[in-house]
Amino acid sequence: MGNRILRLDNVRKTVNYLKKNGLAGTFYAAAERVREEKKADYRYLAPDAETLEKQRQETADASCLFSIVVPAYETKETYLREMIASVQAQSYARWELVIADASAGGDVERTVRQLIHETGDLRIRYSRLSENRGIAENTNAGIDMAGGDYIALLDHDDFITPDALYEMALAVQKGRREGNTPALLYSDEDKYDEGMQTFVFPNKKKGFNLDLILSNNYICHFLAVEASLMKRLKLRADYDGAQDYDLVLRVVDSLWQEDALTPQAIRICHIPKVLYHWRSHRDSTALNTGSKTYAYEAGRRALEDFCAGRNWRVQVEHSLHLGFYRIVYEKDLLEERRDAGMVGGRILDGKGCIFAGAYDEEGQCLYEGLPARFTGGSTHLAVLRRDCAAVDIRCMRLRKELQPLYYEVTGLPYREKCIQVKTGREKKKIRIADMSGLTCDEAGYRKLSMALGEAVRRKGYLVVWDPGITIRI
Repeated sequence: MGNRILRLDNVRKTVNYLKKNGLAGTFYAAAERVREEKKADYRYLAPDAETLEKQRQETADASCLFSIVVPAYETKETYLREMIASVQAQSYARWELVIADASAGGDVERTVRQLIHETGDLRIRYSRLSENRGIAENTNAGIDMAGGDYIALLDHDDFITPDALYEMALAVQKGRREGNTPALLYSDEDKYDEGMQTFVFPNKKKGFNLDLILSNNYICHFLAVEASLMKRLKLRADYDGAQDYDLVLRVVDSLWQEDALTPQAIRICHIPKVLYHWRSHRDSTALNTGSKTYAYEAGRRALEDFCAGRNWRVQVEHSLHLGFYRIVYEKDLLEERRDAGMVGGRILDGKGCIFAGAYDEEGQCLYEGLPARFTGGSTHLAVLRRDCAAVDIRCMRLRKELQPLYYEVTGLPYREKCIQVKTGREKKKIRIADMSGLTCDEAGYRKLSMALGEAVRRKGYLVVWDPGITIRI
């Protein structure tokens, strides 16, 4: 049954994609999907009983209280019981589960009160709301009730791993020791296929990356925010459907105020472990991305609001993929943003595959060998702007005050030339560094690229990779 549901959903997705992106785009998307699924080899393994017991003993005297807020609405009893059971199974005991119920009927209340009676667990707190005011306001009612140091958000039909709060408490403790207490924590996640009763599609996320979060809400689940910050910001009803994305963007904006220029030292902590199971069923966005299309427009508006707050003159557009966005800067990214020091694109070889562009800390080219028409799989990371360690020196621009760094690295004066490139679906003229007089082998270009990227970041600026800028050499 589970495979059948997934196949039917894939058919629906393909039809919708074909209408939006045409035959060629659909062909490449389908080819990449097949390639991704062939490589998939994932099995979630929950911590064993011995490990969980060690975690309980280790944190027996912990003081940090986590409030898990769940807005409930006509929740299916099976889902509700599984969600509550996943919280009760936590190896970290300092939690409270706040259920804000906006259901018209009494099934949710009856189930919750029965569970409290059966287990005697007074850490479960239930409130019946007088009316259904939408996901944001219903969640805010739970936030108002929360008494913890951190407030985590959990959907009523999802569930968390038994070590979820332990890992978050560990990260908080580590941050406090290092004098950098996290304001927002998030983890990796996977999906639970209820038909197959198995875990699939792990989402192994990146550490905090400004330009990536400005392209897509890759942070998503499991998310916890310092209570004082969460209670101040809350969720905004105008962004229902994308209320979590709007919250993350406003947290970033709030924390960024604490830093002089860039958000590189921002107090956002990624826990690289699957701590959240996102249930896939017909009505969930985990399975059916078309079930809440209004959410993607709300996400676009939330991003638009963030940019307006930064006084960036931009247009925010939907990309070819639902839930993914592209910011079009009115003038130029380097001119609009004080935090960006260098921007670069990708370089294709004769076969139309990426061979240079963005580099990680170890000097490895991101998505090397990937065909230009591919997006990097279901997360589409290969076509999203992101911050990185360096971009290729042959396809980049420096902001004016950093241009002397080019001479320091190469021994040549910095000059620019105008070329025609493909940016997204359009062709336009842009300026990039003029490489006249600089001749290296590939290893040499990569070495210079890494040195320049390091010099830019040392000055406190971001290095931005924009895969919408594409050249061939």
